[in-house]
Amino acid sequence: MSDESSRKLVSAPAFPPSEAAFMLDFDGALVEIAPTPDAVVVPPELIRTLTTLRDKCGGALAIVTGRPIAQVDHFLPGIPFAIAGEHGVAMRRSPDGATERASLPVLPAQWLEQADKLAKDWPGVTIERKQAGLVLHFRGRPDSAELLRQAVDGWQVEKSGFHVQAAKMAWEIRPEGIDKGHAVASLLEQAPFTGRRPIFVGDDVTDLDGVREARARGGLGLMIPDDFPDVPAYRAWLEALAGGEGDQWGV
Repeated sequence: MSDESSRKLVSAPAFPPSEAAFMLDFDGALVEIAPTPDAVVVPPELIRTLTTLRDKCGGALAIVTGRPIAQVDHFLPGIPFAIAGEHGVAMRRSPDGATERASLPVLPAQWLEQADKLAKDWPGVTIERKQAGLVLHFRGRPDSAELLRQAVDGWQVEKSGFHVQAAKMAWEIRPEGIDKGHAVASLLEQAPFTGRRPIFVGDDVTDLDGVREARARGGLGLMIPDDFPDVPAYRAWLEALAGGEGDQWGV
């Protein structure tokens, strides 16, 4: 870890592990952003850290992500976690629990067709389909951002119960009323999260609802790069927290 990262390391939570619930974003936080969603790399030590933290907090650790649950399971194989997928559209409240899905409007087929055409016309643009949404990634073609937004605005998504969210080098279309703040609140309704103070960490504008909800619930809402300079510094903080003895943090 760099000297700058060390200086900016966040202090341990003021409450003990027995009162904490981790709710952690995946892309850009636990793992570095990759050129495409399927290209992220998960270091083995990260899985060990997350497993230790989960055990330390009585199972109260969840991944809160815009990805579908199955994708997170793919990147964290063999050790399932509680997951709020697609910003809370799909919820698995415990590692061995069933997946719950919200009743939501159906994404119109013509949007998918037009999105595929945009990707064909603009090489470097990629389309990420979700069961309840759609993401147009332009990291590989930054000059297409404005044109893609104009196309999406032309779909008038609000009339179909959706809204457009700016993300990192992407436009995301998802159901109205679904966000990571909703996911945090929903997780806190049931064990093992009930009665605990959430620790939410993210890196993107799509994470701000989760940050606000965590703070409103008496917990911590932290962001990269505001609170941690980069992903390695954040992972080092998690690893340090996990190193404490008993009901104590290691930082």
